[in-house]
Amino acid sequence: MKVAVILNAAAGSSQPEKGANAPDRVRELFAALDCEAVIYVADGETIVSTVRRALDSGVDAVVAGGGDGTISSVVRGLIGRETPLGVLPLGTLNHFAKDAGIPFALEDAVRTVVMGVATPIDLAEVNGVPFINNSSVGAYTALVQARDALQKQTGQGKWSAMLRAGLRVFRRFRVLHVRLEVDGAPIRRRTPIVFVGNNEYQMELFKQGSRAKLDSGHLSLYIANSDSRWRMIRLFCRFVVGRLEQTRDFESRVATEVWIEHRRRSLHVSVDGEVFRLVPPLHYRIRPLALKVILPLAAPPAEQR
Repeated sequence: MKVAVILNAAAGSSQPEKGANAPDRVRELFAALDCEAVIYVADGETIVSTVRRALDSGVDAVVAGGGDGTISSVVRGLIGRETPLGVLPLGTLNHFAKDAGIPFALEDAVRTVVMGVATPIDLAEVNGVPFINNSSVGAYTALVQARDALQKQTGQGKWSAMLRAGLRVFRRFRVLHVRLEVDGAPIRRRTPIVFVGNNEYQMELFKQGSRAKLDSGHLSLYIANSDSRWRMIRLFCRFVVGRLEQTRDFESRVATEVWIEHRRRSLHVSVDGEVFRLVPPLHYRIRPLALKVILPLAAPPAEQR
């Protein structure tokens, strides 16, 4: 077996599996299981092209070594190919790996890539941009941008930067006036946030919830119930103290296709934590069983349909 392992160059850490020693450590673990691992170290802007270069060299799987953003970028490079995706959860939060049942320990994750089974799961997309977890427009996207800027300026951790960014964003952000079409049904809303998930989340907004299934063949849509600045501030305060409730704070629907229209010529859209500038209308759709992921034999993410 031969695999290409794409490691995120920005995921530096004092831990051997995340720092400068990561390539050697990963290569050794695969070699111990009689698997040849070709290691590529790439940054966020070169991951997609690196994946395509690795595919041209001929490999049995492409393995993403990093967090959700790294995995999502690797998936963009895999579009249109049958090569399965392996995952080494080396990021901060690792939501996708958790939902997929992939072990967090590096040795166990490597063993899963070598001995697991390629299992088809759903992939979602917005205006042709695929995502494995979720996408959103509105205050959360502004929050991600402000958080990333603070991290670059101050070196703060992700969560402390998120809290500081939230206080800034929610003081000045205006609610969106959006027109949506959900599986053909039109609706209009004033809201600070529209969130679309690949399969159904137990929604906790900024503290992202988990998914019981990754192959149900539908999107989950969540619209925050806050149509004024004061209500947005209250929503953020409930988030800070851990008091968000799905039934009270969000309107939720399940769909296979969602259109979002807005009068702006372009919108900042968060896609798996990375911000894209897209031209509305935003067209979200589910692509059932479009992505093959190598999963543990004993712990598939969901029942196969």
